[in-house]
Formats: sequence, structure tokens, C-alpha cells
Amino acid sequence: MAEQRTLADGPDLAGRTALVTGGASGIGAACARALAGSGARVVVIDRDADPAAALAAEIGGESLALDLGDLDALAGRAFDADILVNNAGIQTVAPIVDFDPGTFRRMLDIMVTAPFLLTRAVLPGMYARGWGRIVNISSVHGLRASEFKSAYVTAKHALEGLSKVTALEGGPHGVTSNCLNPGYVNTPLVQKQIADQARAHGIPESEVIEKVMLVESAIKRLLEPDEVADLALWLCGPTAGSVTGASYTMDGGWSAR
Repeated sequence: MAEQRTLADGPDLAGRTALVTGGASGIGAACARALAGSGARVVVIDRDADPAAALAAEIGGESLALDLGDLDALAGRAFDADILVNNAGIQTVAPIVDFDPGTFRRMLDIMVTAPFLLTRAVLPGMYARGWGRIVNISSVHGLRASEFKSAYVTAKHALEGLSKVTALEGGPHGVTSNCLNPGYVNTPLVQKQIADQARAHGIPESEVIEKVMLVESAIKRLLEPDEVADLALWLCGPTAGSVTGASYTMDGGWSAR
């Protein structure tokens, strides 16, 4: 079990409610722990009910089993929160000519339309309270492209646009909206794509991290989820109240090229 954060580690979020999608593992779980450690009541949203419930029990929060690809079910739910972390994502690695159109559509549903629906749902309450924080977990692929990731790159670029529009509309109401743009993070999502990357690039799996994932980075290591969560937590605090419409790179220098 990860060490629980304390209020001394970050902003005082007591009395705030946070929704974290894809919250049962990886970056989402790290964000849920960080927010809970700063006093927020965290709702862990994930399609995998058991891991979400286990994490919620660990941090004293709640869990909600929900498939964000089911847009009709999502649109029919009511949500109210002070903080929204749009983190849920999936990955498929394949050339455009072989990319399944149904998979492409589902990836955009989960990583673009679902964040739109959740943002749309929570904004009225944030506006009424005069305070809100929306953190969109984008990617360096929201700023740069890579071969064989047409759906993921498209979705993350779209999320960047949604975040900026939210920032402009939310600013007068005390609501900020920002993107985090990490490079490859040591998560199940990244580990699961190694075999597909090896196949697409025609190299052994043992060479994928060095020759594909880190080739553009000046810092040659995978990020850890807690590093992303630390920046997400800062964006939810009082000293980031004028930070909005931004895209924060955490890519080891990849986008500096």
C-alpha cells in the first residue's frame, strides 16, 4: 500500500469533492491518493469495479463502476464536484490502414466525448460555488504525433482544445482548466502496448522502451504516476488560481525538439 499523503504535502482540499476517471490504477490512482491525502473526498470512477472499490476503501473515498464508452449512460447521470480529473484512456497501436474504425470511434468516445460530458455536468455546480478545478490528463501526444497511434493522438489533440475552451468559459466563474502532458509513464497502459509497439516497428520487445518510447526524450526514463499526480495536485491548489488554459509538459524534453 502506498504511503498516504498528509495535508502538509499539498493544498488543503478539505470539504472539496473530486472525481477521478480511470482512477483504479496508474495515473488515476496516484491522483486519487494525492487528492485524498490533501483532504478531498474522492470518487474513484473506473470500469473495473473491484479495484476501484479497493482503492476507495484505502483512501476513505467512494467508487463508481462506469464504462465511459457508454455515452448514453454517462449523459444520463448527474455529477457534482469541485475537482474533475479526466484521466481515463485506452490505447491501440496499429497503422492507419489496419486501424479498426470501431476502435477509433470508441477511443474518441472515452477520451474526448466522455470528458466533455463530465465537464458539462460539473460546471454548473462549480459556477454556483465560484470555484472549480478541471485537470485533463493529456499526453505529449496532445502536442506531438507518433506513428501507429492515429486515434490516441487525435483524441489527445482534441482534449487540448476542449480544455482551452473550458478555461475561457470557466475563468469568469472561478474555474480553471488545464492539461498535463506527460511522456511515457510507468503504468499498465504503457506496459500493455510494448508487444504492439514491437510488432508495429519490427523490433524485439526488449528494445521498445529505448528505441521507441524514450528515443525523443533527453531524460531517458519512464515517468512515475506520482510525479504526474504531484503536478495535478498543485493545479488544484490556491497558488494555481490564475493558471488556466495551459498545457504542462512532463516529457523529459521530448517537445523541446
